[in-house]
Amino acid sequence: MIKLDILSDPICPWCLIGKTRLEKAMEAEGDHPFTIEWHPFQLNPDMPKEGMDRREYLETKFGGKENAVRVYGEIARHAEEEGIDIDFGAIQRTPNTVDAHRLIHWAGIENKQNDLVNALFKAYFKEGRDIGNVEVLSDLADSAGMDAAVVAKLLSSDADIESIQQRDEHSRKMGVNSVPTFIVANQHAVPGAQSVELWRQVMNELKTQQDS
Repeated sequence: MIKLDILSDPICPWCLIGKTRLEKAMEAEGDHPFTIEWHPFQLNPDMPKEGMDRREYLETKFGGKENAVRVYGEIARHAEEEGIDIDFGAIQRTPNTVDAHRLIHWAGIENKQNDLVNALFKAYFKEGRDIGNVEVLSDLADSAGMDAAVVAKLLSSDADIESIQQRDEHSRKMGVNSVPTFIVANQHAVPGAQSVELWRQVMNELKTQQDS
């Protein structure tokens, strides 16, 4: 198997679109070569701990309501093309995601990262839940087969916050400035929500190299 490291943020719509396209390519290929690990990258590392009102966040980030509507209209179009059901209207707050990244890290220790990442994307983009909230995160951990009580206790502490922030900063120093970013075999960076066709081409090239 070939390691595929994915730098992502669970509030990033392009990360959800990129993940969906990758999974479609893997399903089409059947015997895909990847073993996947998710890594932290915060879109908003300076976000207040309690998050902020989503409308305020978007209008501040994109320089007004008109630009925010234009940018998210384009995102919605791409999501719809991939059959992704996103309810942007349900999202009331933009959270600080450091706790979500801690949870993804802990899920990796239990080999439950993919289930947990799926749960986070669904909760945020389809259900409009606040994935910066400890109770919500504990519930999602439970849905992924983790111990909710243990997760809640860990989230109430500072466990692994510094480690998550250091990993995030390391990626930035290595040149990562947007997500999703996919690292293939610790060598090749594939930035952005790439097409199904590109991923199938990458997988076929990797298979050819393995067989030669």
